[in-house]
Amino acid sequence: MVKYFKEVLGDDGKVFVCNSDDKSIAFKYADEKVISPLIYDDNYIPFLLNYCEENKVDIIISLFDIDLLMLAKHKKQFALQLYSIRELVHEGDKADFQKLLNELSAMGYTAVEAASYDQGKGTIYGFTPEDYKAAVEAAGMESLSAHIGKPLSDEELNSGDYSQSLAWWDKTIADQKKAGVSYIVMPWMNIPSTLKQLKVYCDYYNEVGKKCAAQGIKFGYHNHKHEFVNVEGQMAYDYMLQNTVPKYVFFQIDLYWCVRSNNNPLDYFRKYPGRFKLFHVKDENELGGSCSMGFDVIFNNAATAGLEYPVVEIERYSHPVMQEAKESADYLNAAPFVKKTYRK
Repeated sequence: MVKYFKEVLGDDGKVFVCNSDDKSIAFKYADEKVISPLIYDDNYIPFLLNYCEENKVDIIISLFDIDLLMLAKHKKQFALQLYSIRELVHEGDKADFQKLLNELSAMGYTAVEAASYDQGKGTIYGFTPEDYKAAVEAAGMESLSAHIGKPLSDEELNSGDYSQSLAWWDKTIADQKKAGVSYIVMPWMNIPSTLKQLKVYCDYYNEVGKKCAAQGIKFGYHNHKHEFVNVEGQMAYDYMLQNTVPKYVFFQIDLYWCVRSNNNPLDYFRKYPGRFKLFHVKDENELGGSCSMGFDVIFNNAATAGLEYPVVEIERYSHPVMQEAKESADYLNAAPFVKKTYRK
């Protein structure tokens, strides 16, 4: 087949042969040979997509059925925040949960972000971390990230001693590692009234980030609208970006809330490049429904932001949520400005 394509293309194109075995006989006839990870390696699809984009490869032709299935399912990489389907999830119901995950995978989602962790029981949606991970992977998706919060008490904020809350994270991080997550995201905090207290929070996040990094997990903060307020003359969101260590704390920018607070995400990308590893991609309802978010401009600046994975969230919906989840996935798959992968 390689010889046939070379004959047909002549001088009008190149044939790249990709294989994990550097002794593949097909390399003999290739214009260029590409050594890839094994097909079941987590980096296999991102490697292929990045290579094709960088080398302007127009078409991939597989010689194996498993390649075709994987490439068809992973047209683009984007996750769903499971809070979106909160009314459909019955915690601990294995068959029902698996059915939901399978439906999301069939829509085109390649990963999920959890939003239901019980530290006391050590469960995620009522399942052990291992069983949660297994269910997600059985649906052909990745256990990408988790929203987990441990706010500081007033006493901790005032004293600056947050050792008790910091200790809480040890078991939490261990559980999330068992669940296979790559990112832990603090989903909410009440904005303090003083910069001194806000600095305590930033120091706390830096320390949590260090604990996560030691286990190979990235730690970040997710905004809503209320972070875009002044605290003693400084914008709280900017103060947090300036007083957290990029090595230990990234930011999952909620694009919707940023725009709705009359701020431009691009301004933040340019002012704090590389800090926004995850996007929460959200609209009034399904993606693109409001025609007011400017997703094209936002995604065209994803490299400046430092984006590694977009995450869809549907907070409000006027139609059945699975319908809106499907419409959102279709929107991203059809959008020419959304790349196949943002992972390196």
